[in-house]
Amino acid sequence: MAQESDVLGQGGQDLDTDAVAAYLENRLEGFRGPVAARKFETGQSNPTYLLETPGQRYVLRRKPMGAILKSAHAVEREFRVQQALGGTQVPVPRMHLLCEDPEVIGSAFYVMEHLDGRNFAEPLMPDLDAEARGAVIDEMNRVLAALHEVDIEAAGLDDFGPGGNYFERQIARWTKQYRAAETQSLPEMEELIAALPAALPGDDGQRTLVHGDYRIDNLMFRRDGTGCLGVLDWELSTIGHPYADLAAVIMQWQLPPGREGRGLAGIRRAEFGLPEDAAFIEAYCRRRDIAGIERFGFYLSFAFFRMAGILQGVYKRALDGNASNPEHGFKLGGYVPTFAQMGLRALER
Repeated sequence: MAQESDVLGQGGQDLDTDAVAAYLENRLEGFRGPVAARKFETGQSNPTYLLETPGQRYVLRRKPMGAILKSAHAVEREFRVQQALGGTQVPVPRMHLLCEDPEVIGSAFYVMEHLDGRNFAEPLMPDLDAEARGAVIDEMNRVLAALHEVDIEAAGLDDFGPGGNYFERQIARWTKQYRAAETQSLPEMEELIAALPAALPGDDGQRTLVHGDYRIDNLMFRRDGTGCLGVLDWELSTIGHPYADLAAVIMQWQLPPGREGRGLAGIRRAEFGLPEDAAFIEAYCRRRDIAGIERFGFYLSFAFFRMAGILQGVYKRALDGNASNPEHGFKLGGYVPTFAQMGLRALER
């Protein structure tokens, strides 16, 4: 299991803690400086810091410095959706404060509750026994179903994303994002970009809140149990189709196990208390009272395609010097052809 010490660097020298303390002093109830910051090493998108003060801990999440793609790294949207979910069946940290003024620390940022829990870097969870593993994955399934059952109108999120066919819109968006970050021509990506629109299913009318990056390492769990304390990293959230989130979970499991792939490929899951793909999908459908999902291969292919686009963006930011972890960004960029190939294979199922 990943403990906090495993994912925290030794310093947050790129964050002006004096400016943060001055801004929070009269705006955040109960806040008292000075502030010490340590940067979380995980994540390749919005830099995230643990803020330690004499009274308590907070988490600060900001946009990256330098040039970024339009509409990317929208910490303002992250703040809004998590604030809207407070009190629902979807656990999220409590949002404290949003600063949209880039003059304070050089970019927009928000401050939220620090969750005192545990995070699992990979679904195999090697430090847990089989029973606990199964319970964690079932809780992950429960929270995902609850997320897709949120009344978006009652939560004030009905305008959080445009209408129309979600997958059609997303394929166009991520193709555009990929083109903006493209560094060389990849035949696999070109084939997938052409194949996905041709395989697009008809719109079934489902319109829900979508997390956009739902996976086990974006969830925090209780230290003394398997209950979920909070869903994190809402940068890609929008109003869309729920099967995108479900397919993202299954996509992750197709990757190699270990800290690099963070998947379950080749694992005899029953021995580890882990469900097969079909069982996880069935449990999700049962919780949402859905009979089943046709043509799941398309949704899985889309998940691989979108991740390939994300990784290409990470690689481009590393080249430009804007990545949160440049060395890791270069490495991730090398996986783009592999994800495209896996997307093509999924589409053939």
